[in-house]
Amino acid sequence: MIADPLKIFVTVAELKNFSRAAEELFLSQPSVSLQIRNLENELGSKLINRSPKHLELTQSGELLYGIAKQILFLYDKAKQEIEQLTTTVTGSLKVGASYTIGEYILPFALAEFSDQFPNVDIAASIGNTVEITHAVRSNHLDLALVEGEVHHSDLDIQPLMDDEIILVVPNQHALARLPIVTADHLQDRVWILRETGSGTRDFSDKLIKDWKVNVKKSHIFGSSQAVKQAVIAGLGIALVSGWIVRKELKAKELTAIRIKGKKLIRTFSIIRPKNSEMTKAMGIFTENLLSPDFISSLMDHNPSVIS
Repeated sequence: MIADPLKIFVTVAELKNFSRAAEELFLSQPSVSLQIRNLENELGSKLINRSPKHLELTQSGELLYGIAKQILFLYDKAKQEIEQLTTTVTGSLKVGASYTIGEYILPFALAEFSDQFPNVDIAASIGNTVEITHAVRSNHLDLALVEGEVHHSDLDIQPLMDDEIILVVPNQHALARLPIVTADHLQDRVWILRETGSGTRDFSDKLIKDWKVNVKKSHIFGSSQAVKQAVIAGLGIALVSGWIVRKELKAKELTAIRIKGKKLIRTFSIIRPKNSEMTKAMGIFTENLLSPDFISSLMDHNPSVIS
């Protein structure tokens, strides 16, 4: 192995003893001594000053020691990445997502992962944030992607990306004629809301409460698609993820309204049971999700929906 002489040298340098280094490496002491001599001959410089009771690195040895540590680290890293490329990943992956993520992000992630590892059996579940979180906590799902805030001490929660929430109104709505609105403009309006348990509903409820907005009337729908269609039909106004309306805004089927002084951001997160075993499939899928290349490709499909 190309790293063996350097590994032997580093072990001797750290243990400061040829015999203990030989035991550590399961080699004979003559073999260790020979490797060090060969290394010194190859580099044309003495690396170790030794006496019966003492061993110390020369200036050349100190220099090599620092660089050898870096080389060995990079060599191990390369081995791991090559193993990841060449080792067949099998088993199953049970992944869940809340509706917005499940409809607009998860399919891209699963398609990429399935292309890489076709031998993994994938089962995907979509529900609102409360339902999906419960499924993870009860070990019915290996991991999940959810929107909004999740607070459970038995879950490992890892931020994935930010999501912009925007106010959308029917094209014929009075607010559609305004370039920008304030909280006062939102008073006594008809709102389209998601069901209780939805991350988007939690976000909307908190904003309405914080801004002291009086809701004239509300209509509740069980999916983001239904909320979007209700707004297009003229039933009311809604706060939605920019992911779900980008095509409709481009087609001018509804209007996005900027709220004065506000940019509404929430977090998409990866959740899984804390202290649970991370299978190879779970680990690679999570790494893929967090990859800058994957997130960048998603952003290319989702340019800012409101200027």
